[in-house]
Amino acid sequence: MDQNSAKSTAWLDGAAVALSGLCLVHCLALPLIVAGLPFLSGYFDGHLHAQMLIVVLPLSIVALGIGFQRHRNLRVVAAGTAGMLLLTIGGTIAHDQFGLLADRLLTVMGATALAGAHFFNSILTRRCRII
Repeated sequence: MDQNSAKSTAWLDGAAVALSGLCLVHCLALPLIVAGLPFLSGYFDGHLHAQMLIVVLPLSIVALGIGFQRHRNLRVVAAGTAGMLLLTIGGTIAHDQFGLLADRLLTVMGATALAGAHFFNSILTRRCRII
């Protein structure tokens, strides 16, 4: 394995896990912050989930794709794909059609699945370098 490409994969997986964590923090903490600080609620009217997809989806696709080329584990790619689909549905269709609760539930489930997929992608990619 090429050391430079292995390092880039580790960085991509780390960034993807961090973004998934940020998404979780945003989904779970923002309502508490807005409820506790009503004078700031006017600044949080926008819908951040759809904008975050622009960064999260390409990063995840590249990281999982590079990892799959090394470890060939379809379960990791399937979990990542499921996570990305849940994030996309939660941030677009569910938010518009079913409201904030559906948006939050799907987004939290998707972020958790995607973070797990990147975690295992990173582990399996490192194991491929050792072998």
